[in-house]
Amino acid sequence: MDSINSLFLLSGALIALSILASRLSAMAGVPLLVIFLGLGMLAGEDGVLGIQFDDYSLAFLIGHLALAMILLDGGLRTRLKTFRVGFKPALSLSTFGVFITSGIVGLVAMWVFDLSIPEGLLVGAIVGSTDAAAVFSMLSGRGVNLNERVGATLEIESGTNDPMAIFLTVTLVELLVGDIGGVVETLTFLLLQFGLGIALGLGAGWLIARLLRHLDLAPGLYSLLALALGFCVFGVTSALGGSGFLAIYLTGLMIGNQPGRHLNFILPVHDGLAWLSQIGLFLVLGLLVTPSHLIDYAWPAFAVALVLIFVARPLAVIIVIKPFFKFRWKEVGFISWVGLRGAVPIVLAIFPVIGGVDNAGLYFNVAFAVVLLSLLIQGGTLPKMARWMNVEVPEGTTPERRGPLGVLPENDYEMFVYHVQSEHLDDVPIRLLRFPSGALISALFRNHAMLHPKGSTRLRLGDVICVIGRTDDLPVLNRLFNGEAKLKRERAFFGTFSLDGDALMRDVADAYGLTLSPGEQEMTLGEFISLRVGGHPVVGDDVGWHGIHWVVSQMDGNKITRVGLRLYQ
Repeated sequence: MDSINSLFLLSGALIALSILASRLSAMAGVPLLVIFLGLGMLAGEDGVLGIQFDDYSLAFLIGHLALAMILLDGGLRTRLKTFRVGFKPALSLSTFGVFITSGIVGLVAMWVFDLSIPEGLLVGAIVGSTDAAAVFSMLSGRGVNLNERVGATLEIESGTNDPMAIFLTVTLVELLVGDIGGVVETLTFLLLQFGLGIALGLGAGWLIARLLRHLDLAPGLYSLLALALGFCVFGVTSALGGSGFLAIYLTGLMIGNQPGRHLNFILPVHDGLAWLSQIGLFLVLGLLVTPSHLIDYAWPAFAVALVLIFVARPLAVIIVIKPFFKFRWKEVGFISWVGLRGAVPIVLAIFPVIGGVDNAGLYFNVAFAVVLLSLLIQGGTLPKMARWMNVEVPEGTTPERRGPLGVLPENDYEMFVYHVQSEHLDDVPIRLLRFPSGALISALFRNHAMLHPKGSTRLRLGDVICVIGRTDDLPVLNRLFNGEAKLKRERAFFGTFSLDGDALMRDVADAYGLTLSPGEQEMTLGEFISLRVGGHPVVGDDVGWHGIHWVVSQMDGNKITRVGLRLYQ
């Protein structure tokens, strides 16, 4: 078989196996990215297929392309409203946090591997940043619904911490090969990484979003144009000395937060591209490593990984977050635990190889071992830690399927599909449902047959309802069709009773026999809870007061609209 056919056969088989192995990941609880890495290692020179692959330059190129696509997709799915609670702490973690983590790990690596100070710090710089591919994959793929403050901080941090890691790695590589510039030149490089990345990412992203919104293209071309222009932003920013990774993430952020029909065609395609990028990237990195060489560094690398996971990351999070931002200790603990390492450290570990640093194999093998242990230890326990740290909020009902009708250019009507699963809807006439004023039932399916719903039509368990409405109607529709199991979970978390956030505290105090200070009498309940939480409240914030858990259950922007009451148990 000639080489071109072998390439198609092997690449197709490996990608197909990776996708099918996702079921194994769900059943065994093994992080999916570990499966991809493992398949790459099995196909490598020490594995079953014995594929010889040691082209670091090609792996470096593939790594950049894949990470760019993953960050673009991550930006597309990040909502700007989450920046109100997550931007400042995430920025602190992506700069000072990376610096502190790298320094601690570097000093330990220097001692464990008997390295010089610059060599040890280079190890720390390579593994110092969290990985967007790992964080996005774990948070979206493990069924963990985090509260907004924690989830936004982790996502924004992983999308913005590459410039600091690249700066530290490049600076130390230049120092080791004797090509380091002066202090001014080095600081200029750091400022350019962040400054150009932010300016070009936001500016070009805004222009691209406006262009996509007003163009009339075939549906399949919107996603290709967004990807092509995103790559252009990445290339131009990198060529000018800025961080292409930060720029393309911000470009995706601007595109994804510009409403319009184009997003309905872009998001599904980019979801597939992001998955393909993750599979391809981790397979290539798995092929690149030689397990027999990795064993030589196993125990020292294990020690470095443990220090990173249990000492360096927690200390960095505590130092840069706890004194300055209103995070609960359990939230700080969970953010410390989700310092996931992934493709970025392995790609950064190629810098010393390309730069000609002595003993470059050490950096690559140590980075790979640290990533593998991070994904297994931290990634494998993420759902349990979320529950233990009480940072998870119940996930309510959402439409099983939804899609735009393409009638209006903005704020278009959509079709929402729901299953009737709640007993309180069984045998209820449609006319008694409390529907949003702008929504209506367009079709009803029962036993695979379509019925024409009327006001007198009675719902049955198992019915499939097609509702036409707008995005603003979703909160009411989701509550209406909430299943019994999800209702029980919500009541267990938020409490059986809830109060309006606009209720006056003096009335609440009279009703529940509570004691207030004079300044709290005229506050609303929402204002009172916001004051107790400190900073920006989010759904799931829990304030213990007078033997009751007062739990934020609904928000409208920065305003608390509903508060649940749950008694201490």
